[in-house]
Amino acid sequence: MFRSRSKEEKAPTNKVTADLSKQPRDPQAPKGRPTPKRNEAQTQRRRASSGTPTDRKEATKRQREARRADLAKQREALASGDERYLPARDKGPVRRFVRDFVDSRFCIAEYFLPLAVVILILSVIQIKNIQNISLLLWLGVIVLIVVDSIGLAFRLKKQLAERFPDTPKRGAVAYGLMRTLQMRRLRLPKPQVKRGERP
Repeated sequence: MFRSRSKEEKAPTNKVTADLSKQPRDPQAPKGRPTPKRNEAQTQRRRASSGTPTDRKEATKRQREARRADLAKQREALASGDERYLPARDKGPVRRFVRDFVDSRFCIAEYFLPLAVVILILSVIQIKNIQNISLLLWLGVIVLIVVDSIGLAFRLKKQLAERFPDTPKRGAVAYGLMRTLQMRRLRLPKPQVKRGERP
């Protein structure tokens, strides 16, 4: 009883497979070639994927390349002043105004490093009078820088309050004072105004 049913069920499938085997195979059909090896299949899948790396080394390599491209854009932006690619600490209208405000003025603090080198050389000379002069110069430079920085900070705060009343200005004055310590030609982003121009 069970045998007869199984024979009846098997009969049509045998006919179908026989009919399929008689049909000519399409030469471009995927099964017309041997199954590719695992590593070949993986490389094909990687190429076919939308660029998402499956390997950890590949992912880190791509991250490194992306970081290099971002840094190159930032360097170009620091030289040209392009706002789009500047680092976060230099972005925004407040920071741009602070840079222009500082760059338009003569600051004693920007000559701190050259003066420090001169004073250090004078202090090394083993002559009492020259060492006393170097000490007085050192004190004078520090006092002048402090007085100049305090005056600049007050003027900058006033200008920021007038021009940007509703914009957050946290850290803007400190940003300007740090910029005064750099020599004008070494400042980044590069100065966009000349001395004497008002921003």
